[in-house]
Amino acid sequence: MKTVYLHYDQAALDTEYDNRKKVPNHREWLSRYAAESARARTDFEARLDVPFGTHAGERLDIFPARAAGAPVHVFIHGGYWQWLDKSDFSFVARGLQPEGAAVVVVNYALIPTVGMDELVRQCRASIAWLHRHAASFGGDPNRIYVSGHSAGGHLVAMAMSTDWQAFGGLPTDVIKAGCAISGLYDLEPIRLCYLNDVLALTPDAARRNSPVLLPPPAAGSLLLAVGGDEGPEYHRQTNDLAAAWRGGGCALEVLDMAGHDHFSIAGELESPVSLLARAIQRQMGLA
Repeated sequence: MKTVYLHYDQAALDTEYDNRKKVPNHREWLSRYAAESARARTDFEARLDVPFGTHAGERLDIFPARAAGAPVHVFIHGGYWQWLDKSDFSFVARGLQPEGAAVVVVNYALIPTVGMDELVRQCRASIAWLHRHAASFGGDPNRIYVSGHSAGGHLVAMAMSTDWQAFGGLPTDVIKAGCAISGLYDLEPIRLCYLNDVLALTPDAARRNSPVLLPPPAAGSLLLAVGGDEGPEYHRQTNDLAAAWRGGGCALEVLDMAGHDHFSIAGELESPVSLLARAIQRQMGLA
């Protein structure tokens, strides 16, 4: 695995991972996420704050399918594992539900209220719950797909690398395909930058939760989307995971999206006809 980040001094490494400083209009995008999400919760049937575990953070927002037997698309939000909420990302339903999917947006307890291992466990537990309950909202438990943005991209990769038989006696291929959007797959530079003031990752925790160091999925497919205007570290993260997991049983594709920064790329899922929404629809057999 490449260690390009070791060539940065502390200030430069911090800058590489400070997306809010790198994108001057990030507040406009965060406000747009919230506004479009509120509108989606009005426009679509929604079952909000459905518990999938006992922790207060273990909640789902479900946008049921329009017809039974639909693929289930699970979206995991970002925010560097310490910010944001599922309610900020209801808008993803607009890009996928009209085309025939049931859409589920996952919440998890944020760091520092829990550690990274528990946060990852919660996201895995959400998949197990959805596999058991998919039919209750028009979904097919044998057609589960996952996407996520930023830290959510990391959580997509962690979910896809899960030993599902060991985790919950689930089928090895419980996740049929994933799309990680401007994600993080090597947590060592995260441990070494300013983010660790809150995340408190140890070297062992960073290794356990770095997809680049984990076995690739035995089946399925993974789309690694990254904004063309992201910094070098986000491109390295994407390319390193692709290199580490190529040759396994999972089909891999990197989609470098020209003109998109760390925040605008998630906005692609506001529309069912955007390039990224169409790519995810194709994974589900809907386009």
